[in-house]
Amino acid sequence: MNRIEKLIQEYCLNVVDFMELGMILDYEQPTKYIVESAQYNDDYETPVLTAGQSFILGYTDENDGIYQANKLNPVIIFDDFTTSFHWVDFNFKVKSSAMKMIKPKNNNEAIFKYVYYAMNCINYKPQDHARQWISVYSTFRIPVPPLPVQQEIVNILDKFNQLEDELNAELEARRKQYDFYLNQLMGFKDSEVEWKTLGEVGEFVRGKRFVKNDITKEGIPCIHYGELYTHYGIWTNSAKSYLEPNLAERLRVANPGDVIIVSTGETIEDIGNAVAWLGDTEIVIHDACFAFSHKQNPKYVSYFLRTNHFRSQIRKYISSGKISSINDSGLSKAKIPVPSLEEQERIVSILDKFDALVNDSKISIQAEIEARRKQYEYYRNKLLTFEEYA
Repeated sequence: MNRIEKLIQEYCLNVVDFMELGMILDYEQPTKYIVESAQYNDDYETPVLTAGQSFILGYTDENDGIYQANKLNPVIIFDDFTTSFHWVDFNFKVKSSAMKMIKPKNNNEAIFKYVYYAMNCINYKPQDHARQWISVYSTFRIPVPPLPVQQEIVNILDKFNQLEDELNAELEARRKQYDFYLNQLMGFKDSEVEWKTLGEVGEFVRGKRFVKNDITKEGIPCIHYGELYTHYGIWTNSAKSYLEPNLAERLRVANPGDVIIVSTGETIEDIGNAVAWLGDTEIVIHDACFAFSHKQNPKYVSYFLRTNHFRSQIRKYISSGKISSINDSGLSKAKIPVPSLEEQERIVSILDKFDALVNDSKISIQAEIEARRKQYEYYRNKLLTFEEYA
């Protein structure tokens, strides 16, 4: 019999009290912690958080209205509409008011981290767009075993999360290594190569609007702007999505060799993601994208658009608010080094090999993370299953 089984046998025989979350937890509105500007920069100190999947949207240099969290004073940020939530133990600001800051009430009945793990076992998805914490979520009941049992459950689940954190750290190290070599290879000095604006090198054509519901499994190939964040890498010769021909013929396309650049996103960091289209046919593009037509190596251009130098150039031309965006005029002003096509091919060849190595390791690490996550969820649900006192 392991330690947790001994504790349960000693303290509660697997039969415990259940309590509503609202009896254990209190909340604070995030109003005074909302960031004023979306001009994020990775060089700034304070992360800007959302309770949704993105979590860290960027970093701000604002000094006022920072939520002071740490290992001894953590908080749960809770999306009041989707019920997504995150454990936070570092200083931060938030993106919007559509959340609650959840903290424990002054009682000794539940360990805060235990409550967080128990919340992860609640199977609930809102059916309407309404605030959830006060009217619904805070009324959910969780098992509250004796404190020694809670602490041992936290210890076990923390170890699982530590393993996942280590894998995520390795993944981040690979990404930084890739970014370093990318920026080194593209870091030409003015005397080494001619620099031209993108407007001098090529032309921009903006796509036309279609929505996700228009997308089909076959038909005319298309790229929706969201896919540039989630699906595509440096280049592609095949489409993930398609449109009906009668709709596609009214829209705008990128031609083979064009680089498709996303122009709209939630944050400044989203702007400028690109994919070189190397397919044999035209491909329809969304109106939050530009097709950049040029006579350079398409993959070379796409790689350059991932560099810090390009990002720093376009930052001043991005309009920000709830949604960040850039127009073709702003993109046209960014400068790109234009070596010979032979040199471009050499650089692409090096980066392709490194990109393949990084992606292979990324796939294996992500597979390991997924396996660890499933293992964690299995033991979490097993550890947090109790019978209620009658």
